[in-house]
Amino acid sequence: MRITILSVGQRLPDWINQGVAEYHKRFPAELKVSLKEIPAGKRTKSSSTEKALKQECSRIIEAIPERDQIIVLDERGRKRNTRDLAENMANWLQEGENISFIIGGADGLHSELKEKARELWSLSDLTLPHGLARVLLMEQLYRAWTVINRHPYHRE
Repeated sequence: MRITILSVGQRLPDWINQGVAEYHKRFPAELKVSLKEIPAGKRTKSSSTEKALKQECSRIIEAIPERDQIIVLDERGRKRNTRDLAENMANWLQEGENISFIIGGADGLHSELKEKARELWSLSDLTLPHGLARVLLMEQLYRAWTVINRHPYHRE
């Protein structure tokens, strides 16, 4: 199984990169998790946000590995808990599905990506900076893996 996280934005603070790296190194070899940074669309006084979102959308679509199922993270998406994620991950592992999670930038994501998605998920009712969403998603993916494998990291 492969999980790809496509996230708009580059040159994020070190603490974000360190957080992502910390959880990334914990994954077992059989669960391949990778992060692809997508350059933000150009924003100027004379160009619209819509145009920048469309640029980002094109870059994201090009970066999605072929045949991956797409899950968009969006504040209006379906709320999940850790057990839900673990159950989904167990199913993906069993079915041999590869998943791409998409995290938008400061202005969110173009509607075309949301339409292509298998599901829209919300990480929180709070509005999160996209860098923090990366760390939170990585941690929850690791936590879901520990639930599946009865590792003591997750406690209820």
